[in-house]
Amino acid sequence: MSEEKKLSVNGREVGFTNERNLLEVIRKAGIEIPTFCYHSELSIYGACRLCLVNVEGKGIMASCSTKPEEGMVIHTDTKEIRDMRKISVELLLANHNRECPTCVRSSNCALQDIARRLGVETIRFKQVEKKAEIDRSSPSLERDPNKCVLCGDCVRVCTEIQGIGAIDFVGRGANAKVAPAFDQSLNNVECVNCGQCAAVCPTGAITPKQDRGRAWEALYDPSKTVVVQVAPAVRVALGEYFGIEPGINIAGKLVSALKTMGFRHVYDTSFAADMTIFEEATEFIDRFTNGGTLPMFTSCCPAWVKYAEIYYPELIPNISTCRSPQAMFGSVAKKILPDMLGCKREDLVVVSIMPCTAKKYEAQLSKFSHNDQPDVDIVLTTVEVGRMINSLGVQINELEPEAFDMPMGFATGAGVIFGTSGGVMEAALRFAVEKIEDKVLEHVDFKAVRGMEALKEATLKVAGKEVKIAVVHGLANVKKLISDMRAGKCDYHFIEVMACPGGCISGAGQPIPVDSSIRKRRAQGLYNSDKGQQLQKSQDNHLVAKCYEKHLGGKPGSHEAHHSLHTAYQNRSQLFDAKIPVMRGTAEKRLPITVTICAKQENCPGQLLLGMISKYVKDQGYAELVDIDAAFSSRQGAGGTICVTIGDCIVERAEFTNAVNTEEQITNQKSFEKIKKAIDQGINDLSPVNV
Repeated sequence: MSEEKKLSVNGREVGFTNERNLLEVIRKAGIEIPTFCYHSELSIYGACRLCLVNVEGKGIMASCSTKPEEGMVIHTDTKEIRDMRKISVELLLANHNRECPTCVRSSNCALQDIARRLGVETIRFKQVEKKAEIDRSSPSLERDPNKCVLCGDCVRVCTEIQGIGAIDFVGRGANAKVAPAFDQSLNNVECVNCGQCAAVCPTGAITPKQDRGRAWEALYDPSKTVVVQVAPAVRVALGEYFGIEPGINIAGKLVSALKTMGFRHVYDTSFAADMTIFEEATEFIDRFTNGGTLPMFTSCCPAWVKYAEIYYPELIPNISTCRSPQAMFGSVAKKILPDMLGCKREDLVVVSIMPCTAKKYEAQLSKFSHNDQPDVDIVLTTVEVGRMINSLGVQINELEPEAFDMPMGFATGAGVIFGTSGGVMEAALRFAVEKIEDKVLEHVDFKAVRGMEALKEATLKVAGKEVKIAVVHGLANVKKLISDMRAGKCDYHFIEVMACPGGCISGAGQPIPVDSSIRKRRAQGLYNSDKGQQLQKSQDNHLVAKCYEKHLGGKPGSHEAHHSLHTAYQNRSQLFDAKIPVMRGTAEKRLPITVTICAKQENCPGQLLLGMISKYVKDQGYAELVDIDAAFSSRQGAGGTICVTIGDCIVERAEFTNAVNTEEQITNQKSFEKIKKAIDQGINDLSPVNV
């Protein structure tokens, strides 16, 4: 441990050791200096200039980017500093959409809070009259550039924590803004809908998509039977919205509130989490014992699944085919509840309360629907349901707890711990180890997979065999893990992935935590709930077993279970930031051909391949029958893999790892022969008379 040093803050002696800047030392002393762009888990940016302090002998400095030194004498509040902060906030407000009462972040907005603290009562600068268009394209997020203060938090979390970079700074000076590449909408770039940008945005420039209006409309419709499922992580975070300590399980009070709101029945997503374990652990056992594709990745996190579909489509066979608990619940609910509740399937509305914005994206995927009717109709975040409860004037602290409704309200502790990093893995191990060893599991706790570390690893001895497991959260950490696996640095059989730091407890739909310790308290709340359940292993959930007997073919892995509880994935690697036309045909019907060119990769083979394809098209006399585009992507993808789209067909190509890519190299790998055949076939299908 480093030796403690001393400095002075407002006349008080303060000790410091490993703090990386003055801001952290000052906050350690109990003084909360205002800031927009500083986030303890992100790199230091120093853009907002609100955290100014006066260091004797050095002058006014940004405390976030100044290292503490022995003997420093610091003043955090002088007239000059206060005036500078007020001017900065006034300028931000002049450039800000100030319709605060209608903003999702109203009453929980850093800009509001700082303006109030500094006593900003008038704005002496003219408000910007030109309004930018609001991006509502995403099913998960809404982006309002008119509220952005250019703090860069969203840019850094997307790049540093998630390793994606779907948004960045664009333009200079007065034209500077944050936007996706080429000014595209969020729905058209590689955004995985995790919403971590919204979780760090201090002003509501990026927020979770709001679906409360749709929920109220369904509840007020007498022809609809509205039921709701509640995810595990919601119960240990919703209380924070009402001033309750983080980690306190308020599931019973939430059930009571939801019944007051008009929901016919309130169910527990943990029931579906237990069902997920029935399927996913069975799938792992089959792969592990019968030589299936390993490592197997979990599939509960839709942001991770979309990330894999975009960046690592070659890993799709490694991802469990199980639907997420939300999707499983929706499928089973629409299958069995109409008869139970005496309503038509089309009149049953299934609402989800989730900690996650990616669940909104997942619910609208066509594969999770039947006859164009979604299995899950509406997804609300934790904060959204908190606002709904508030709007009714319900005092949640005064409500008597109620139980979830049966049969889909009974869950084991294994289903409850799904909400934290390591929880899915631990639940699966409680099932798989017992089944493989064919004896009752005496100790259900697998503490090696618990905790907030970015990567947790363990090797278990199961029936005389080694089972190597890993748990990882944060997509940038996933990227590193996959890279290490490819380099032969590590080897696993089973891997749990969650996109959000700490897992679902830190989903973008949760109340925004003021510090990372809140994650630990939420996680501990789930583990406490696990111990409070009558049963701790998913396989002991008799109501799930009964559901299999009556509706799902009798056992996990059956034909009916596979149809209702499993899914398939899509190669999304041909997702482009922009396209530029290279060749345009003149025929009425034309074959579209797209070649990816990576903007960040030197000696990109896509450029050479584009020329080879264009030459082949001309030599074969196809020029009038094709449209060729160069597609620019900021993704380097899986080690430089280039995909070529011909019509609706994605032609996979081998990875190029050499520093110099040549026509001979491409030809030797037979990639171009495959492309030529696909072009020939596409032309034949398009216009056989002309060929």
